[in-house]
Amino acid sequence: MTGMDKLGDEFLDELQTELPNVSILTDPDVTEPYRRDWAKDPGAGSPRAVIRATCTEDVQAVMRWASAHRIPVVPRGAGSGLSGGATAVDGGVVLTTEQMRRIDVDPVTRIAVVQPGLLNAEVKRAVAEQGLWYPPDPSSFEICSIGGNAATNAGGLCCVKYGVTTDYVLGLQVVLADGTAVRLGGPRLKDVAGLSLTKLFVGSEGTLGIITEITLRLIPPQPPASTVVASFSSLDDATASILAVTRVIRPAMLEFMDQTSINAVEDALKMGLDRGAQAMLIAQSDSPGADRTREAEFIAEAFSQHNATEVFTTDDKDEGEAFTAARRFAIPAVERKGPLLLEDVGVPIPALPELLSGIAKIAANRDVTVAVIAHAGDGNTHPLIVHDPADADMTARAHLAFGEIMDLAIALGGTITGEHGVGRLKKAWLPNQVGDDVMLLTRRIKEALDPEGILNPGSVL
Repeated sequence: MTGMDKLGDEFLDELQTELPNVSILTDPDVTEPYRRDWAKDPGAGSPRAVIRATCTEDVQAVMRWASAHRIPVVPRGAGSGLSGGATAVDGGVVLTTEQMRRIDVDPVTRIAVVQPGLLNAEVKRAVAEQGLWYPPDPSSFEICSIGGNAATNAGGLCCVKYGVTTDYVLGLQVVLADGTAVRLGGPRLKDVAGLSLTKLFVGSEGTLGIITEITLRLIPPQPPASTVVASFSSLDDATASILAVTRVIRPAMLEFMDQTSINAVEDALKMGLDRGAQAMLIAQSDSPGADRTREAEFIAEAFSQHNATEVFTTDDKDEGEAFTAARRFAIPAVERKGPLLLEDVGVPIPALPELLSGIAKIAANRDVTVAVIAHAGDGNTHPLIVHDPADADMTARAHLAFGEIMDLAIALGGTITGEHGVGRLKKAWLPNQVGDDVMLLTRRIKEALDPEGILNPGSVL
């Protein structure tokens, strides 16, 4: 009999006695919002309890208790994940780090030591007060937690130039399945002592350990940016423009929106976007001095040479931010049309035209609406499949399209996830991408660190 089968009040009473100041929530009405993340996995279970840790020692106590009784533990941050990685399991517990919110900034070393419950936006604001910048910026940066960012190796709009979460993680404190707390890395900009275990845990989606502290590398503030926006009457022209830009420079941002996402955003924000355009590109250059102007002119010329129907350039911060905000709002805007199956497939940049045209064919063949937004500068796309769960036939077609898009990405030498994680929704396709040998190695690592399989069971593997 496992802990999932036998977890009852006596076991929770035992934990509450050890952690008298920790909230252990058991009312189903209270625990309901903790059952699933933004992916809204229909297979989410019902947790026996939600435990709100406040420090590393709390997490250690929970994991020692869970390990002793073989009780599944699903770690959770802000619940903004898009792959079902924070999906509760029946009879287990959800361990949320939302109350772990300390941050210490060292402007001399240019690091911040943060607890996982802080939101990405809160980290940005805190370090900005010290004249520094934390670059990774998921579109959900105002609502996603820094712990969740580390757990999924989140990316964002500026990552084409500045990199993703792992590029800014210098160290971690991680609690393992048996309750052991280990420190990996630290406030050293160069450190190659031992195996690169810090990198192993970044992106591990709570399956190997629970991150309770993160040491982040910071950099000077982003320079002022010039923004170039262009509309196109064909996908081919838009993708040719993307390749023309990335072949020569690495912009600070290069984002893509298709016609469906453009119209969804225009419906909501009334910005005067071109509803007839098949695609819109939003690019930025933040190079210093005159280089910024030269790069912006180069980008505008590349767009014009590839038949852009309109090109707009601005150095005004507010105008540039308005277009960036429109791109960030694309997922909520499309979601107003109906529930979404969200994808996160990426390909080598030269394969981007074939990926986008292939997605359009899949949408037509399956007779479903698929809006596409993309971090075009690094080949990471987000197809958004709109469907009505009450329509069984449409839902079936949507799920077929979901799988076919991942199959297409793999066939093009790409990935099933560039930044959202595998979670539960994509794990069936992981072996097709990485192969049997890598899956075997992954399972060996999982078994070594979590022999009872209690950490986030059902996710990734």
